[in-house]
Parts: sequence; C-alpha cells; structure tokens
Amino acid sequence: MPILREGELDIYSHSPQQTARLGARLGQLLQAGDVICLLGDMGAGKTVFSSGIGQGWGSKHPLTSPTYNLVHQHTREADDTKLYHLDCYRLRDSRDVDSIGFDDMIDDDGILIIEWAERIQDVLPEKRLWIEIKATDDLRRNFMLEAHGERSEKLLQAFRDAAFGITK
Repeated sequence: MPILREGELDIYSHSPQQTARLGARLGQLLQAGDVICLLGDMGAGKTVFSSGIGQGWGSKHPLTSPTYNLVHQHTREADDTKLYHLDCYRLRDSRDVDSIGFDDMIDDDGILIIEWAERIQDVLPEKRLWIEIKATDDLRRNFMLEAHGERSEKLLQAFRDAAFGITK
C-alpha cells in the first residue's frame, strides 16, 4: 500500500542549488492562474525555491524575499502574464490581506507564489499547489507537495515528470 495518496509528492533536495533547480523546473510549467503556497520554518528554503521558480518562469528580474515589501510583482519577455511573490510572514492573519491587494492579484489571473501561506489559509483559493518545506540538516530539504484541484494535479504530475527526467 503506497504511503502517498494521488496528488502528493515527497522529494528531497541535497543543496540550495538543487532546491533552486527544482524551483526552476516548476517555474517552467506554470500557467496564468496557478497558485503556489509555500510553508516551512524560517530558513527552510522557501525563498531559494521561489527564486528558482522565477528563473524557470522567465522573470526579467531575480525573485528576492519580499518580507519587508510583502509583495513583489514580476514580468517576463514571453507574454504579459504577471507573477506575484507574496511573503505573509509579517501578516497577523488573513484579515491583513486586504492591505496588500490580495483579491486584485487573484482576479488578475497572474501566477501567485505565497510564502508563509498558512497564515492566510482561510482566504486562499481552493485550487492550489501546497508545498511544505522542511530542513532535515544544514543542506537537505524535504518537499511535500500536495495538489488541490485538477490544474494543480496536472501541474504536480508534470513537475514529477520533469524532476525525475520522465519524458513522454
């Protein structure tokens, strides 16, 4: 009997560089409307992974921690899709999302990467890719991915294939 259910993936990274590469693989697969929710302790690798996502997606500028600004908006050359990178660490709870224009970002049909997503869990869209990152030692990270919704399940399957080199 499998430990993981359909729509879940458990994967390890052995270095910050590998964490960024995994993020880049996910970034290459993102489409307008995708919501990526990241949770994990301080220093778990959320921003390193997000930076890789931005690189793979084709962001014109590197993704850096939006901790003090709360949100950064990114664009790319390929099209006019926007990528929003939120950091909810400084939010007390989901009532604070109005102050950062969260509903506007959702309605914009851009891509949303949310660090510390558990702080606003009750206002998140149901359709999302939930990624919990845990530091297992100084370099290794455990990623537990869980898809919510049909698009997120397809995204997770495509990420699994890309991460493990499966071609069709």
